[in-house]
Amino acid sequence: KVSLREALASARETRALEIGPGALERSPSIFRELFPDRAAVIVSDAVTQTIAGERVSSLFQRAGVPRVAPFVFLGPFHAEHRFAVELERALKPHNAIPVAVGAGAVTDVVKLAAHLANRPCVSVATAASMDGYTAFGASLTLHGAKQKFDCPAPAAVIADIEILRAAPESMTASGYADLMAKVTAGADWILADALEIEPMDPQAWNIIQGGLREALSNPAGTRQREEKAVFQLTEGLMLGGLAMQQARSSRPASGAEHQFSHLWDMQQHRHHGEAPSHGFQVAIGTLAVTALYEQLLRQDFERLNVAHCCELWPDEQGMEAFVRRTFSGMDFAESSVKETLAKHLSRDALRSQLELLRAVWPELSLRLSEHLMPFEKIKSHLEAAGAPIEPEQIGISRQRLRESFVQACCIRRRFTVLDLAMRTQTMESSLNSLFEPGGLWATHQASAPRC
Repeated sequence: KVSLREALASARETRALEIGPGALERSPSIFRELFPDRAAVIVSDAVTQTIAGERVSSLFQRAGVPRVAPFVFLGPFHAEHRFAVELERALKPHNAIPVAVGAGAVTDVVKLAAHLANRPCVSVATAASMDGYTAFGASLTLHGAKQKFDCPAPAAVIADIEILRAAPESMTASGYADLMAKVTAGADWILADALEIEPMDPQAWNIIQGGLREALSNPAGTRQREEKAVFQLTEGLMLGGLAMQQARSSRPASGAEHQFSHLWDMQQHRHHGEAPSHGFQVAIGTLAVTALYEQLLRQDFERLNVAHCCELWPDEQGMEAFVRRTFSGMDFAESSVKETLAKHLSRDALRSQLELLRAVWPELSLRLSEHLMPFEKIKSHLEAAGAPIEPEQIGISRQRLRESFVQACCIRRRFTVLDLAMRTQTMESSLNSLFEPGGLWATHQASAPRC
């Protein structure tokens, strides 16, 4: 296991990380150490201003840290690009360092706004709900679709466990689900590395995977707000962000399970009038990906009929037509074509890749089996933490979940288990096993399209 201190030493952008009871009290001294000659501007929304923003402002005032007037997003506030632009404009007249007080939405908005205003930022966490506190990049909605914007991670992150323990249960459960997603994300990285598509970064792998099982070991304690369990969860999430800093990529923490969430965001999915949290969507995505892995691990890819797979594989024009049919009537068809074609292989290249798969499968399947957690164990852990375990709990029908396997594959260029299933022509048979009578998500709907 890589300690937080060791992980922080290898971080590219985050220079200070404080986790523990009473951590908020140390925020002024951390700020002064990093920015001795700069003022601070406390940024929050109407909710987090009450939770911790006013207290942070008071602590900075008592410590003599120069401040400009706090910036509070009033009214309905979401992780939207327009709020980052609004904050950037407010930052331009001065050179104060923004201190984000909040969870995912506030943090991502401040990260991007600070980057656009050409300055670093500091993050004060108010919930153990996601891994973005220490991660580079910001996920914000623009033109109706969730998009990833490049920007540095905060220079410092302060996570007071007492504040995190008081957060709504659903936010902590969302964070637990986001951490659980690192299991399937890791499997996808093992797969991409073995097929010589995206090499493993050993340091980033150890940062995020070294203590992952321990951080996930007490879901019930997490739900009950036990101090040790919330600390372990928070530590795991912070390590996830630091691993992404190390790799300069979201690959260590994001695989096919996140593509389900991205897909539903792009489709502007709503349940009871609201978008389900990122973590709750990822919970269902993680179960879906685990179920698919379990189907594929039953395959004997040592004897894969490579010629047959290549014969069925479409050329670039055929793949474009397939993606356009898949997203007919959806406003992100063009971006999906671009992303899919970016990873599309010629038949000769596919033949070489599948021959490699045949050669490495005995060892690769063993590595994947040892790394993955069983579907039922993940399901029980998520349920114990208070996260959803059935698609209907976030408003996704089983038919829609089935369709999402193919759709999620086509919206990102990252290679995942979804691509393996498509390229080996095993997606349809796997989905039949999962969704037909007797399967995990039994439904009588029509089968998924073949690529």
